[in-house]
Amino acid sequence: MPTVAQIATKRPKSIGPKTSIASAAKTMRQARVGSLLVKKGRQMLGIVTDTDIVRRAVSTGKPLGRLTVEKIMTTPICTIEGSQTVDDAQDMMADLGVRHLGVTKNGEITGVVSVRDLLSFYKRYAQSKISEDMGYSEPKISQD
Repeated sequence: MPTVAQIATKRPKSIGPKTSIASAAKTMRQARVGSLLVKKGRQMLGIVTDTDIVRRAVSTGKPLGRLTVEKIMTTPICTIEGSQTVDDAQDMMADLGVRHLGVTKNGEITGVVSVRDLLSFYKRYAQSKISEDMGYSEPKISQD
């Protein structure tokens, strides 16, 4: 079973804690991601997700240009060691009720794995199993 580090987004996008919700949403749209790490200097403060924006900002009716991500971010970041399996990440997300996990190596966040990453992996895995059952060879997953 491949590891979380193999399917995670490396070098995840980050923003500062004083970034407005509107600006964070724009950054997510441009980067085509559902989460941004919130950093101050080298310190990781939290994570803001598209769900945080909808549930903790938009739903309040407050002006999104003035409200900052530090007010709605999730902290601390739920993390998983990159050497753990994809199934471990799925179990952890289900148990914690989250859709994004920070991926760590030696205690430092090196990436983010999302539910979308898991879905893509399981889709490829299922397709390779079908091909294998039909006599085709299974595609290899890189060891980044």
